[in-house]
Amino acid sequence: MIFQDPVAGLNPVLSIGSQVAEMLTSHQRLGKKEARAGALQILRDVGLSDPERIARAYPFQLSGGMCQRVMIGIATALNPSVIIADEPTSALDVTIQAQILHQLSLMRSERGTAILLITHDFGVVAQLADDVAVMYGGRIVEQGTALEMLKSPLHPYTHALLGTLPRVDGANQHLNAIPGHPPELVEPSEHCPFLPRCTKALNVCRTDPPPRLERDDQRRHPVACFNPVWRSD
Repeated sequence: MIFQDPVAGLNPVLSIGSQVAEMLTSHQRLGKKEARAGALQILRDVGLSDPERIARAYPFQLSGGMCQRVMIGIATALNPSVIIADEPTSALDVTIQAQILHQLSLMRSERGTAILLITHDFGVVAQLADDVAVMYGGRIVEQGTALEMLKSPLHPYTHALLGTLPRVDGANQHLNAIPGHPPELVEPSEHCPFLPRCTKALNVCRTDPPPRLERDDQRRHPVACFNPVWRSD
């Protein structure tokens, strides 16, 4: 697991080297010397220069990008087949974001690690994702390849979400927003969770649960919606 806030995800009273080594000693029979050597190698593998100094440091002494690299190192220390990355670049500046995404791409290509990426950043989706599942109100409402999702969004929520992104190919454009508020999940509804905010809702949306997430006869990617965007556009 790679957590959203890299600084908060690390123990503030343990050195970086101790935390990385702990991942190794918790799952492997290693001596103290071997664990330390393994921790230093992990710090090198995630692109941190001067691993000796970083291993002695504490989280508050490192930048957000360095802490995120440490988190990646801990998450990949045992060569897992799947990594869950929760908004891994949300607290970082653009330059560091690019470095972290490059690190994740290398990990995927060199180690064959599958990455389950949780994000609201479609730039990250475009750069890293192969397949995308769009969730709203705790349900998957649309699913397809990253290219399908970015070029031909079908669910009104996906379409509206992409519509809120600022563009650089036009001047004086109004920045769109999705009206309303996210649903309260204390009492989940049988109806589409996006219904109160949807501008394309039909009467059937108010009486029946949304259709199953299946590919339709025209071989469009799966969408749980009675009135997908393409049908009326």
